[in-house]
Amino acid sequence: MTVWTYRGWLLPLVLLGAAELSIRISGIESLGIALPSDVGRALVQIAGDGTAFIHTWETLAAMLLGLLIGGSVGICLGIFLGLSRLASWTSSLAIELFRPIPPVAIIPIALLIYGFGVRMEAAIIAFTAFWPMLLLTQSAVESVDRQLIEVARVLQLSRLKSVTSIILPAILPRVLTALRLTVGIAFIVAITTEIAVNPLGLGHAMMLAQMELRPSFMYAYVVWLAVLGWVINTGLLLLQKRMFGAMRIEVRR
Repeated sequence: MTVWTYRGWLLPLVLLGAAELSIRISGIESLGIALPSDVGRALVQIAGDGTAFIHTWETLAAMLLGLLIGGSVGICLGIFLGLSRLASWTSSLAIELFRPIPPVAIIPIALLIYGFGVRMEAAIIAFTAFWPMLLLTQSAVESVDRQLIEVARVLQLSRLKSVTSIILPAILPRVLTALRLTVGIAFIVAITTEIAVNPLGLGHAMMLAQMELRPSFMYAYVVWLAVLGWVINTGLLLLQKRMFGAMRIEVRR
């Protein structure tokens, strides 16, 4: 694993070295191009003075709040619709009408209601996170073995007890997969919102660097976003493996 990790860094480093060499040899001068070495120095600077961490916290705070609201509501409603065919049938038209609305179309509405700031961005992210969590949770519940639900009825378990004891453990792997996908989408929407209208976070920092004609800092934030996305995805993967590993150990016992 360690060998492959080192090999994985080989291609990016070769490409960066080739880019550095070609720009220096060609002598290209453009406001849209920066030497990889200058980008590296800018990255060290924004990390060293804490600027990158401040903007990262602003972006992640809006993301976490939006995911918490939209994701939790989507999971709860998805479980309800998955267990009730009548509710699923009556709500299908409304879902298909509102689900295709692009998250960016919500920006003017959220801006009118909340103004600039974390709440506005969190509202857009909540709208974004709600739909995939709703649909994927509903699909997961509908795919649960009906014999398990019949067992709950035979044991005369309450609806809440059935959900917590049978439904949630059965759908947990698919819910965590849905969460990973939703976090990636929410990350994109958060940065897009900050670039478009919201004066905070990493997206706004990128726009400031662009307006100040500092391409090295603009690219440094792009690299920072790539690293941040990788860290988030890796953390979710480790959480998923650890949870399922613990579950397998319990089953063996």
